[in-house]
Amino acid sequence: MDHINGFKAAVAAVLGCLTALWGWFGWLVVAWVVCMLLDYGTGTAAALRAGEWSSKVARDGLWHKLGAVVAVLVAAILDGVIGLILANIPALELPFRYEVFASVLVLVWYIMTELGSIVENVGRPRARLAAQGHRRAGVHRGRSRGQAGERPGRRKVNCQAIVNINAPGAYGPRGRCAYLLV
Repeated sequence: MDHINGFKAAVAAVLGCLTALWGWFGWLVVAWVVCMLLDYGTGTAAALRAGEWSSKVARDGLWHKLGAVVAVLVAAILDGVIGLILANIPALELPFRYEVFASVLVLVWYIMTELGSIVENVGRPRARLAAQGHRRAGVHRGRSRGQAGERPGRRKVNCQAIVNINAPGAYGPRGRCAYLLV
């Protein structure tokens, strides 16, 4: 039990030192980098699972990540310039102490987009497998195997034929195949 408490104390000390070193903004940057790594990893895993992995697409993804890094650096430079202007022009005063603003907005925006991309990557193979499973079982809105015919007034679209998940109308508002149950 003492080993566990010692380990907890060591982790708390390391995290406390890191927080003292870079503060909350540093943890925001760490969260963004972790989200970028998770997005790249889940995207690669989804592409491998679907048999669609391409080095060109992976390279394009890395270039996109580099573009995000440049955007965050530009926002940090903008924050520095705004801070210098506010510190050196006495006529310009804000009712609060300006440290960072643009960088935080850009980082939070990129974290949100990375999280959305991670959810999309994780859901992509699942949606295809769910479509295949429901079709094989003949389950369509509670119908049994023998009653899985067409429903009147609906288009019959084969979800398995939709290879590109970005095809218009392929996925409904919650990311599931809109034509799964037709």
